[in-house]
Amino acid sequence: MYLIRGRTIRSGMTTFCFMCRVHPLNLHYIGHLSSSHCTRCRLGSAGSASAWVRVCFASPARLDHECPSSTCSSPMDPRFVHNSMSRFRLIWNHTILHRPTWRDEYIYHHRTARNFRQYHCSYATLRPSDHPPAAPPGEEEVAEQLPFFCLRLALSGDHLAAGFSDGLVRVFHLPTHLHLRTIHPLLRDHLGLFSRAVSGIVLLPRADRLIFASLNGDIHVVSPLAGLDMARRAYLGDVVNDGALVDFAGSDRFWVGLYAGVPGRAIRVWDAGSEELLFVGGSLTDPESVMGWHMLTELRPAEPVGRVRVASNELAICSTSLRILVLDLEAHAMVVGEEAARSGIIVGSVDAIDDVFVMVDARGVGRVRYTRTLREVCRLDRGPLRGAQLRGLLGCINGLYALMWTGGVVRVWDAEHGGYLYSFRERVGEVTAIAASERHVVASADDTTIHLWDFGA
Repeated sequence: MYLIRGRTIRSGMTTFCFMCRVHPLNLHYIGHLSSSHCTRCRLGSAGSASAWVRVCFASPARLDHECPSSTCSSPMDPRFVHNSMSRFRLIWNHTILHRPTWRDEYIYHHRTARNFRQYHCSYATLRPSDHPPAAPPGEEEVAEQLPFFCLRLALSGDHLAAGFSDGLVRVFHLPTHLHLRTIHPLLRDHLGLFSRAVSGIVLLPRADRLIFASLNGDIHVVSPLAGLDMARRAYLGDVVNDGALVDFAGSDRFWVGLYAGVPGRAIRVWDAGSEELLFVGGSLTDPESVMGWHMLTELRPAEPVGRVRVASNELAICSTSLRILVLDLEAHAMVVGEEAARSGIIVGSVDAIDDVFVMVDARGVGRVRYTRTLREVCRLDRGPLRGAQLRGLLGCINGLYALMWTGGVVRVWDAEHGGYLYSFRERVGEVTAIAASERHVVASADDTTIHLWDFGA
């Protein structure tokens, strides 16, 4: 048994498939695990001489020849298919096949990762204002008075969900840039001009289920590709007794809401399958209670009160400008990590994926850290961000790279070593939300334009 960055692996597997879990941050140089074309990699500075494993590099063209023992007769052999699938899942942390074969899936991800590192992409813009929905009866005057801007972005495969200050979610098909659907929440009496504003979106793989939350605490569920424009309300919020739902995130197993406005009720956790409320409590946002109430009438996208993200290991990262909490959602939201920020945190910079998250402190120092231990993976170089660069800073991470909007441009760092790579050529002005996947980067500007960079192979 060996340990790679906190992950236990087994040696002694067959040459047909070396079953080790490669950290997702290594994807830009890890090829396909194979029994040929191997190099040996020393694990750990204090490891013994036996603490070596074979980490293998192979071009996609060699995948058809990865069975030197000739136990597999062809790439269509079931053993070959199973082997390719297992290795792909171990390296890329994906379980869903989107292409005809796992070999095709590997080639696509390999080339897309290379494109991202070398800044080979196409650029386009989406304009949600070109698709204005009809105002509900009796709401025409309110709709005219309400400022219109994008607050949340969520990516899943070829689809983008964008949540707006009017409470609606617009869904786009990214390869064609087409607007597919505008999702409406169920209307009810509201407290404050922005109480219906979208405060979080969960877009599940293949876009078969979309969950979005509003500042008033309502949570809606819809299947955006099923032809439905009206969402089903899964949870009825109570903004007076719970406060404003300032951020919302989740996975296919849990939803997490971060509230501000009522002491002792900062965090709520739901079971995503049954939609049952599992946990209520926490004092994380108690110092921001007044700011939470102000969001209902005066929304500032560049100054978020708090942020919550759910990593793939079912850990939730909850952050305010003063403190970070790590919750184990599988253990009834037990706190497994906590840290007070001595210099403060730029809340908009916090994002998580797999078992890491990125953040920038108030001194302008960016870090990538492990979710469970809060241990530092790397520090983003090129010196700390200063002054005006910190105002309105928004960040995200896609596993390979950390991206920050600052000073009118999107900048990119290597998320394993912290090396600065490049800045996007396009200036996008003031940004209200940003998100990234392995293939796409999207950023919404204050004029509602959504900027799209596509690194797909």
